[in-house]
Amino acid sequence: MSVREVHRAAEARLAERDQRYTANRRRIVEALAEASSPQTLPQLLRRRPNLTQSSTYRNLAALEDAQVVRRIVSGSEHAHYELAEHLTEHHHHLVCVGCGSITDVTLDAPLEERLERAFGVAAEVSGFRPAGHSIDIYGQCAACAPA
Repeated sequence: MSVREVHRAAEARLAERDQRYTANRRRIVEALAEASSPQTLPQLLRRRPNLTQSSTYRNLAALEDAQVVRRIVSGSEHAHYELAEHLTEHHHHLVCVGCGSITDVTLDAPLEERLERAFGVAAEVSGFRPAGHSIDIYGQCAACAPA
């Protein structure tokens, strides 16, 4: 999805909740769209120095409520934020328990299909109707892993 389409989708999601797509919300969405991985609040503020911390935190909450942004809690000092999957592509995360970094991982289509089937079978047993899945793999990144 192009950045222009992301902005249109974000504006529509916010409008559904009687919220405005303000200039600061637009800046946050742009910063997340440019990022190659989920970002913490301090990282977002470094990307967009004209944003204030309190305003950005409130706007992230509104964007999360409108399902424009996804918050990922990794146990590190700060939550990470990324654009919601419907605005990007389906992916998973490698979460470092040492430094708290989060890396996006895209699995190949055959593996995703096998996972979907397996999750579907598991859900069927309980009469559950899955709408999707998300996988976070916890461990140590290359910088934190013992040699």
